[in-house]
Amino acid sequence: MSQPIASPALSPAPPRHVAIIMDGNGRWAKARGLPRNLGHRQGVDAVREVVRACGRLGIEYLTLYAFSSENWKRPQTEVAGLMDLLRIYIRRELDELARSGVRIHVIGDRTKLAPDIVELISDAEARTRENRKLTLVIALSYGSQDEIVTACRRIAEQVAAGTLRVEDITAETVADHLQTVGIPDPDLIIRTSGEQRLSNFLLWQSAYSELIFADKLWPDFSPDDLAAAIDEYHRRERRYGGSGE
Repeated sequence: MSQPIASPALSPAPPRHVAIIMDGNGRWAKARGLPRNLGHRQGVDAVREVVRACGRLGIEYLTLYAFSSENWKRPQTEVAGLMDLLRIYIRRELDELARSGVRIHVIGDRTKLAPDIVELISDAEARTRENRKLTLVIALSYGSQDEIVTACRRIAEQVAAGTLRVEDITAETVADHLQTVGIPDPDLIIRTSGEQRLSNFLLWQSAYSELIFADKLWPDFSPDDLAAAIDEYHRRERRYGGSGE
């Protein structure tokens, strides 16, 4: 008598939204006796590989913390080098991203960016607007506290104008005034380099995110490391404040 064929085990669905704090470029360079900007340049290669890996894994949203509002305090030469790398990344990668079904969306304070960078961003967003395979959210000149303050100001203006009642303000009201409106909260946040803090990144949106702190410096972070973090994510029980029983 023939034995029944066992059904193959189904792989768990990937997290819908992964966010990454890309930390450690400077330390990677220092450990090799190189200028910090060469560490940032190496970090761009890691970005390319992780974006490709997210497309293969079926992740719908990837948010990368590229440049914080506090990073403007860094030496001018380093900031200028980072902005040049951003220009290079968009110009070199846009064709592949567009062909691969990646939609680009940038959050952060664009008023501090050079006009040509703002134009590059706007063009990239317009060109990839209809893509749906992966949304690549780039947090650039971004600070979560400023984002929340700005949202509160807009809500207060509506109350003052009489178009919103105070008693009608909910968590959803605040979320609808954040720069990430329409984007699901991150399921998984990864920070590289061994540091264990959020550094003003998606503070509202990360209320129930799973946090994984990887020891590797960002330039050394590979698709295999991403897969390992996702495996760890699947081993956790997400209870959203419940008991899990």
